[in-house]
This record gives sequence, C-alpha cells and structure tokens, in this order.
Amino acid sequence: MTNVTPPISLAGSRLGDTRHVCAFFHSDDEEYRVLLPFIKDGFDCGDKAIHVVHPDQHLDHLQRLAASGIDTAAAEERGQFELRRNTDTYLRDGQFDQDRMLEMFEQLASGNAKHGFPRSRIVCRMDWAADSRLFVDDVIEFESRVNDIWHRHDDAVICTYHLAQFAGDAVIDIIRTHPMVIIGGILQRNPFYLPPQQLLPELRERRAKQVSRAAGV
Repeated sequence: MTNVTPPISLAGSRLGDTRHVCAFFHSDDEEYRVLLPFIKDGFDCGDKAIHVVHPDQHLDHLQRLAASGIDTAAAEERGQFELRRNTDTYLRDGQFDQDRMLEMFEQLASGNAKHGFPRSRIVCRMDWAADSRLFVDDVIEFESRVNDIWHRHDDAVICTYHLAQFAGDAVIDIIRTHPMVIIGGILQRNPFYLPPQQLLPELRERRAKQVSRAAGV
C-alpha cells in the first residue's frame, strides 16, 4: 500500500489494506444488490470508478447505476467514471495476454494514473473467461500474478464470477488467488488464499503436466 487510507464498506464488512476481491454470484440481480452500495459510495467519496462489463451488459449496467442515483454522464465528463467492455479489455485481437494485462492494470492503478482521484474502485466482470478452458487457466495464473500490483496500491478491485459459468475446480483455484472473497453476499478474509510465490509454481507445474499428457509424453 502506498499510504494509509480509510477502510471501504463492502458486502456487510470493511476492506482494510487487502483489497483484491473475488466475488461469486448466482445472478445479475444478486451481484448488483451486493455491489451497488459499494459503487455508489465510491462516487460519493470522490474515488475513480472503472467498470469492465460484458458488451451485452453495457446498457443494463448504466441503467442500474442511474436507478441508484448515480449521474454516470456527469461522472464520465469529469473523468471519474470509465465503462469498458470486458472483451475489448481482456481479449484484444481475440487473445488473452497476461503480461499485457498486468501492464494495463499497473497503468490504471491510482498511484500511477494522472487522473487526480485519490484511489480507484475497479469492478471487472470475468464471464468472458468461461468461453474457453485455456482462458480460465490463464486467468487463474493472471489473478495470482496481479496481487503483486494491488499490494502496492490503495485501489479496491472486485473480480466478479457467476458460479453457473465455471467448473468447480476452476472456482476453487480462483478463490485461492484472491486474499478476500464474497460468497453468499458476505465479504470475508479468504483462508484459502495463497500468495503468488506459493501458488504460481504449483499452477505452472500442473500446466506443464497437462501439456505433456496432451502431447502423449
């Protein structure tokens, strides 16, 4: 963390200095019920809002924010609000590149960005990854690696996953990459989290074995 900042209210609890969160939901309605108070509070506190959603969700997202009393047009005009499409953000040229994404998030981090807001609240919808097992494996490794960035910054980062879209083993690995987790609408410190230096060797060894089996070695 770059400095001491006030805690953030989220999902019935408070985020302290650990602010990389995976959030699991069963539906859009559940997701917005849990996250809208956190999102609105961010606008009220003067934090930067960066939301990364599915293209089909774009209009619905804006409508839900407006219904909660957020003037998205005014916030966008003053530079406080950015709404991005997750497919354009994560899958440039149709490919997911971990290093490229790490560089992008490093640039977005409030400690490096020149937008003038005290910190960012970043909400990323991760449903695009469910289209391919290769995407899922890459995302799990990326979610572990990106902790090194968020450990150095004060931003709150929420990665949202809908449970019906991901296999059980993927959900378990996703949980292991985030120090905080929202399950059942409640934020809690994640006892299954492993820091990158512990988890990444395991993930890479597993992937190497999968490649070997696929090659018949």
